Amino acid sequence: MTIKTASLPDFILNIVTNKGTEHPFTGEYNDFEENGTYLCRQCGLPLFYSQSKFHSGCGWPSFDDEMKQAILREKDADGHRTEILCKRCHAHLGHVFTGEGFTPNNLRHCVNSLSLDFVSASNVQDTEEAILAAGCFWGVEHYFKKLPGVLKTEVGYTGGHLAHPSYRDVCDGTTGHYEAIRVLYDSSKLSYTDIIKYFFEIHDPTQRNGQGPDLGLQYQSAIFYYDDVQHQTALQVIAELEKKGYRVATKVLPVSPFWQAEKDHQDYYTKTGKAPYCHRYEKKF
Repeated sequence: MTIKTASLPDFILNIVTNKGTEHPFTGEYNDFEENGTYLCRQCGLPLFYSQSKFHSGCGWPSFDDEMKQAILREKDADGHRTEILCKRCHAHLGHVFTGEGFTPNNLRHCVNSLSLDFVSASNVQDTEEAILAAGCFWGVEHYFKKLPGVLKTEVGYTGGHLAHPSYRDVCDGTTGHYEAIRVLYDSSKLSYTDIIKYFFEIHDPTQRNGQGPDLGLQYQSAIFYYDDVQHQTALQVIAELEKKGYRVATKVLPVSPFWQAEKDHQDYYTKTGKAPYCHRYEKKF
């Protein structure tokens, strides 16, 4: 289990750790109809199936059922409502209400979108996460979406000092951010070692000044680790590569807030029909 608090930006932390509430009708999953599974944003535990989601008109995602052993209920600080939390990591999700008659289950979990992740798989038991940088994030995402067991990818910016950076900010080269990718994967099908080895096979980890023709800090190779297990795994894989003769330039850094990139950059090559210009797959292990 990976607790992702260190990589969560302030507006998500305000929800999951400070028990905040997003404004109604603003959340990503309020008007969202895809089939799959909703996960805890902080630890990746599956919480709700899409089949239990319904429109209540309240302005937040509503569910009339939950996964077994996934939700913890506690009396809210207001003394009236019942708070719901992720049973594993205690991230704040929202509140639960009964007796409203919306569905035959007569139950409404009112959940903040920012407390959730969504994956299109419907049989996932648990997930893990990796944050990586390997040059232009368009190409990195293109290849990770091809890897069986990867459930979700999201491109963004991490490692810098500016909150809420934009693509233009990062391209200016003054914020310290890397173009990075958040990879959510099925932990029963892939290990972190699998993820790191594949990462090294889709880019040139020996290039120190960027990736391909894209030069600058934001395009350099880096692994951002959540815990000692990820840290040691990254170092072990690098040592294995170096034994093969590669002079690895990849940095290994602790995670810091991951800021989602603008929508135009998400799944870029699928949207445009173009192909990566500075990434290719090369078997190294």
